[in-house]
Amino acid sequence: MCMEINVGINGLSKLVHKQINNHFGISKAEKEIIQNSFKDTIERVRYCFERTPNKYYHRDGQTYFNAFHSGQYSIFLYFLSNSVSQKDDKCETLADKIYYLNKTLNGFDLFHQVRMPDVFFLDHPVGSVIGRADIGNYFSFSQNCTVGNNKGIYPKIGENVRMMASSAILGNCNVGDYVIISAGTIIKDVDIPPYSLVFGHPNQLIIKTKDKKYIENLRRPNPEVGQF
Repeated sequence: MCMEINVGINGLSKLVHKQINNHFGISKAEKEIIQNSFKDTIERVRYCFERTPNKYYHRDGQTYFNAFHSGQYSIFLYFLSNSVSQKDDKCETLADKIYYLNKTLNGFDLFHQVRMPDVFFLDHPVGSVIGRADIGNYFSFSQNCTVGNNKGIYPKIGENVRMMASSAILGNCNVGDYVIISAGTIIKDVDIPPYSLVFGHPNQLIIKTKDKKYIENLRRPNPEVGQF
């Protein structure tokens, strides 16, 4: 399946070049590195976007990328910075610039060396910080979410885990598949079984394990808004 880009592939390239240059400066060599990373980046974006039920990622039955949609552009900049960082050590500074651009434009901290899954979603990611956890596909989060370490140990997060606003997963945690973490909840150094709803804070954590159908029904997109 192909993907429509509202500004076109060349327009997207020019936009990135201009934004990096305006904030940090960009060399001819760095422009070439970006161009050499673009095909892989766009394919990663397409693969991710076509698997989200959010209506803004689709138009007329086709995957759609709007460069002026902050959430979509955040994901694109992460994939670009990550693709660039994998080239070689000489590309590290450029990858840093793209990561910093994402942080500057979107208020979202996702370092290029963090290994995100092929498919992840975000909704209003302002204030969120995602660290170097082991994260499964179909991970989703909202504003002011944190995934981070405790005493140098990062969490392991299964597939289809959803973090609501201002929630956190910290330290030595093993979060199972199809877990929904409610707004303001903090999970720290504790395992969460699959198909669970989680509420509260450390020492006062409430874990409600449900059957698979119940959780999957909660995660189905609202037909009126097309979102999780």
